[in-house]
Amino acid sequence: MLKNLKSPFLRFSLLILVSLFVGSLLFLLSVKWGLWGKLPNARELSDFKYQRASEVYSADSVLIGKYYVFDRQPIPFEKIPKQLLDALVAIEDERFYDHSGIDYPSLFRVGVKTLLMQDQSSGGGSTLTQQLAKNLYPRKDRPKTNLTVDKVKEMIIASRLETMYDKKEILTHYLNTVSFGGNTFGVESASLKFFNKSTDELTLEEAAVLVGMLKATYGYNPRVFPKKSLERRNLVLQSMVKNDYLSQQAYDSISKIPLVLDYREYNYNEGIAPYFREEVRKQMLLWGEEQKALGNDYNIYTSGLKIYTTLDSRMQQLAEETMVTHMTSLQNSFEKSYGPSAPWLKDRKLVDKLVRKTDAYKKMKNNGWQDAQIMDSLAKKRTMVLADWTGEKSREASVRDSVQHYMKFLNTGSLAIDPTTGAVKTWIGGVNFKYFKYDHISQSRRQVGSTFKPIVYTAALESGIAPCTYFSAQEVTYENLKGWSPSNSGDKDEAYLNYSMEQALSNSVNTVAVKVLEKTGILQVMRQANKMGITTELPNEPSLALGTGEIKIIELAGAYASYVNEGRPVSPYLIQSITNQKDSVLTTFEPKIASEAAFSEENRQIMIEMMKSTVNTGTASRIRSTYKLKNDMAGKTGTTQNNKDAWFVALMPHIVHISWVGLDHQEIGFKSTSLGQGANAALPLFALWMQKLNKDASFNALTKARFKATSQAVLDKLDCEPIKKDGFFKRLFKNPDRKKVKKFRSNNT
Repeated sequence: MLKNLKSPFLRFSLLILVSLFVGSLLFLLSVKWGLWGKLPNARELSDFKYQRASEVYSADSVLIGKYYVFDRQPIPFEKIPKQLLDALVAIEDERFYDHSGIDYPSLFRVGVKTLLMQDQSSGGGSTLTQQLAKNLYPRKDRPKTNLTVDKVKEMIIASRLETMYDKKEILTHYLNTVSFGGNTFGVESASLKFFNKSTDELTLEEAAVLVGMLKATYGYNPRVFPKKSLERRNLVLQSMVKNDYLSQQAYDSISKIPLVLDYREYNYNEGIAPYFREEVRKQMLLWGEEQKALGNDYNIYTSGLKIYTTLDSRMQQLAEETMVTHMTSLQNSFEKSYGPSAPWLKDRKLVDKLVRKTDAYKKMKNNGWQDAQIMDSLAKKRTMVLADWTGEKSREASVRDSVQHYMKFLNTGSLAIDPTTGAVKTWIGGVNFKYFKYDHISQSRRQVGSTFKPIVYTAALESGIAPCTYFSAQEVTYENLKGWSPSNSGDKDEAYLNYSMEQALSNSVNTVAVKVLEKTGILQVMRQANKMGITTELPNEPSLALGTGEIKIIELAGAYASYVNEGRPVSPYLIQSITNQKDSVLTTFEPKIASEAAFSEENRQIMIEMMKSTVNTGTASRIRSTYKLKNDMAGKTGTTQNNKDAWFVALMPHIVHISWVGLDHQEIGFKSTSLGQGANAALPLFALWMQKLNKDASFNALTKARFKATSQAVLDKLDCEPIKKDGFFKRLFKNPDRKKVKKFRSNNT
């Protein structure tokens, strides 16, 4: 044939074309045969599996968090609205329903414009099916010279996908795998993230925003670049008009709708109930290990599990708002109380001690650095972000500065449970999960102060001591306890007073609590605590009466639940059930309630009446006077030595709420008792929260609940004078300034 061509140029041109054709054919075959890397076979393409995020739901069916490697929640075709599909096809692949995976006219257009006309804006010519191939088998990091290989691979895979799946299935797989940036994959995750709704609830303009992002997930991110996102959205709508998916009239109307987001990022550090979600994660990992031992391979990050918890999202949201309000104010008062003499400013030894506890110090120490070198290095300033209640601020600071900054922050833990089951309703483990990961509910053991006194009094009642037994408030020095002398916060005239048990408990009289413990017996009190679910080892010493035992909040809550649960303590729990991605139940969790009562019904009623007095007239009376709460409730305040820990426990018929406030570094306490006492530092976390609940009628079943009527027999047993004063002659010969000296003799049988 070449011999018949007389022109050398024509013969050379034809030779070049034939060579290019043969070369291209051989190249295509080499890619297809796997010489440039293995291609997925039919079996692999028919059985690919998504890595699915596991979802965490509240008891009121709100998605509160996810655990994932890739944030993806696949949905079926039926859940994808037609207007979303129309928008996608119109802007990304208008001949989608006509081609078989490769759009040759588009490919030719791109080739001519890009190669011959050097028009880089001509697009890539990839079909949705080719993009699906790219989503399923992402390109590896390698030189741009391999781009052609990748493109050919995607075309071959796209052709295979078209023979195995219909158009609906391809669209479904594409929308379930496509990236929306920020480790968010699939339209369902994107819809929840940007609009806080499922895909099938998206409006047309919202669907167009998400489709518009696919051109450039960051450049058209509606949260970062709202103006550019709006322009892109309207371009998507114009493409729908062009392809007869939308009328011009509808476009004119919809294009004027402003961009409105309801952004919710399911971030590890942020969002609702981060401490709770972290505890759920820990428990799920343990569950996964148990399942693995049974031969079941579940991964909370990739298996698409659904975890249904006990948390009430509305109550939690209100609790978090309350925490921010109260702790912001309290922190300000706390710092003002110390002023320029604050230990984080003046106590160099304490700051150095805390610096030596940092990871930075330990790492340098392990690398052989000397202490002086390390401390000098950690004092050098650099740009860092420090946070307080006003937000995050970038400043020049050293590691030492950072330690000084954060050591002054008050922290908190608050927990609300259903006392009849132990189901956790709210859980706040700290003030800010991003900066303070330590959970004061599940991890921290702190001295519980006077919140332990009800257990002492319960043990006394159970041992036969009548509630109208009187105890002198006079201070005593116990000579066999190295001169230990517990005191009260009242004036010296208390030495003449004798308190009934109800009055002593409601006013948290320390001297009486120790005497009640002495008469009851330390071991008897410890046994009572154990019956009420306190398994933590308690100090076998008289100071136990004042709450020197260190107990977790979650354990204390389960014990207090016994007072409103027929005497039976509970074990607080967080997870109700776990299902797989098809909603088949894998595991359910039942409440753990003690089979036997820890005390008699009569004594249960007596204790409730005593703790009602604490709220009505005792140390927690500001519940009524300051916060004007009229709910049926009982409670107990607590403050530990040197104002290190502030506590408040609230009891209602359907809720037990415990709050604690203090500093992570126990070397620092509140400057004064007036500021750091439980009634001031911890009680508002409950009171302000309950005010919010009272305003919402949907919580009426909780807020308007009433305690069961107290029996007349119990009321008769409590019918005595709250306080008796010493007689004239006894007062005459008693010196209130002089402490009584005696030996502590506890009945430890």
